[in-house]
Formats: sequence, structure tokens, C-alpha cells
Amino acid sequence: MGNALEHQNRELTILNRIAEALNREVDLQRALHVAMDNIVDLFNLNTGWIFLIESGKDDEFYTAATIALPPALAEHPRRMGGTCYCIDSYIDGDMDGAANINAITCTRLKNVKEGTKGLRYHASIPLYAQDKQLGILNVASPDWREISEDELRLLHTVGDLLSIAIERARLFRSSAEIGAINERNRLAREIHDTIAQGLAAIALKLETADVLLETGVETEKVQKIIRETLQLTRENLDEARRSVLDLRAASLEGRTLPDALQELLNSVKENTTLEVIGSSPPLAIRVASGLYRIAQEAINNIRQHAEATHINVSLILMPERIRLIIEDDGKGFDLANNQKVGHFGLIGLKERAKLLHGKIDIISCIGSGTVIEITLPQDINS
Repeated sequence: MGNALEHQNRELTILNRIAEALNREVDLQRALHVAMDNIVDLFNLNTGWIFLIESGKDDEFYTAATIALPPALAEHPRRMGGTCYCIDSYIDGDMDGAANINAITCTRLKNVKEGTKGLRYHASIPLYAQDKQLGILNVASPDWREISEDELRLLHTVGDLLSIAIERARLFRSSAEIGAINERNRLAREIHDTIAQGLAAIALKLETADVLLETGVETEKVQKIIRETLQLTRENLDEARRSVLDLRAASLEGRTLPDALQELLNSVKENTTLEVIGSSPPLAIRVASGLYRIAQEAINNIRQHAEATHINVSLILMPERIRLIIEDDGKGFDLANNQKVGHFGLIGLKERAKLLHGKIDIISCIGSGTVIEITLPQDINS
């Protein structure tokens, strides 16, 4: 009786701790990481990761959160992309084969000999919102044994809590995005009104200047009005430019970043390749737009100055970071020549990367082409 009560208390403690942690979070990424931290700690596991189905796409999974992945996975994002045995089983609606650790081998580590930290198997917990598929929670330990029915039941209950948190976070994010769209539309109307009023003021001043010229008033008064009009025109032009830059992301409307990058590369005459590696949570519009603008500016610089025959763009997505790499086989340049660097537009690229709280690395040698790599932390995507 005492052991049963102790066991029951432990289960309740685990569930309460995870539930309390999840209830404090409405941001999806933070909720997932909180869940992973608690699950690995409370179940005495070594590692875990969560695959989620991208909203609106029934068979496209991305790596949503990880904790303590072995180097064979953490350092090789390609292995975390695409499908695997547990995902295929989940899509087919048959997770019985993945229910116990002895029945499923991690196909992502198949034939991998180094960097696994002893990991070969994992347990997979399906995540559902009623009958809607959400994704999979995978947990593992190199010294794993066959888990008991009680542990499986507890893990599935934790999966239910996690599923509720995922749906709540997505609903919150959806409502926030709708609010953001409405706010942008409101701002656009306000800016339109502001610019319209500015243009009306400019027209009025020009009409006044025209009347003064006809009446033969002193030239100095007319010149003063013209100077005021020019200043007002410049201010309105600056306001219009800021509005367009802040409120529009036309290059990404209705498209993912990879789709937009592919269309960008299709528009250039040079030979091009695009490689998308790994998977991650869907990118926020400001992050995707910022990365697209960086790629666009870098490719324009290559076309204008590098005399390249080939351009390669790599987008590497992982739950911890995002990397964008643009390479060319052009004539390169001397990085030590600051004036030359400015001439090639790299100052603008550095400023764009800084706005995204990322870092930029540039490698170039005369005659050997150029590599530009931008790295962003995933928390900027929240």
C-alpha cells in the first residue's frame, strides 16, 4: 500500500509540475522547451525532441524543440530533416510499433557509428488534439530499458498536456497574427491619411507661391515658401519610404522563405542552386523577410561586382539557430580594404543582420569567390 501511494504521489508530482510549467507559457517555443526540460528531468532521461506538423500541411513535419541531442544529430541538421520510421508510423495512424523502446530503432542514426552517445532507440509519444494530429514527442536514453505500462501511461498523459499547450499556443499566435494584420491595416490607413494631408499642404503652398508670383511680390517671400515646400516634400517622401519598408513584405506574401528564395534565384541569369537543410519552427514574417532581403542584396552585389558564373544559397534550419549561406565563384576581393568592402554593399548586409540580432561572417579571397554566412538565434523567431 505504501509503495503504491508513493508511486501515485510521484506521478501526480510530475503531472502537476509539467502542467504548471505549461500553464505559464502561451508562446509555443517557450512552452515546448519548458516541457522538454521537465520531461527529461523528471523521467531521468538524457535527450528528447519534438516533431510538429506545420499548420495547414498534414504531412510536413519540422523539428520544433530539442534537448541535449547527441552530436550525430545536433551537428548534422540534414539528419533531423525529412521523414523517419516514427513519423511514417504516425502518419499511417499506427504508433503501436513505436510504443515501447525495444520495438523502435532511431532510423536517423542508422549506420552512424560516432557521436551518438550510445543512443540507438527511443520511445515515441503521439500528440493529438482530439482527432487532429499535431506531432510526436520522442524521448531517449542510451541505457534505456523496456518501459513499464505505468511509465507509458504517464508519458501519454504528459503528451496530452503538451498537446493542449500546443493548441493553446497556436490559437494565441493566430489571434496575435490577426491582430497584427488589423493593426498594420490601421497603420496603413493612418499613414495614407498623413501623407495625403502632407501632399495637400504642399499643393496649398505651391498655389500660394504661384499667386505671389503673379502679383509681383518680393522674390524673397516666394523663395521662402518654395524652401518650406521642398522641406515638407522631403519629409513626406521619407515618411512614405519608411511606411513601405515597415509595413510591406510583398516578396513573401503567400509564400515560404524557401519558395521566395527559389524565385529570386530563378530570376538571375547565373547558374544557381538552393539547398534547404533541416527543419525548424515556421519563421516569423519579420525574420523571413529580413533573411530574404539579405539574400536579395547579397545576390545583387554578386551580379554587379563578382563576375560569378554560379551562386549557391543554403538555408539551414534548426530549433536552436538559423543559418543563411550565400556563395559565389566570382573574382572575390580583399577584405582588408575597407573602402572596397563598403563598395560591395557589405555594410548594408551587416546592418540588416544586426537588426535581426544575428552575426555575419564573410570569407573572400581575390580569385577564389566569396562566402557570406548569416547566423540568427531561434529566440529572435519567437
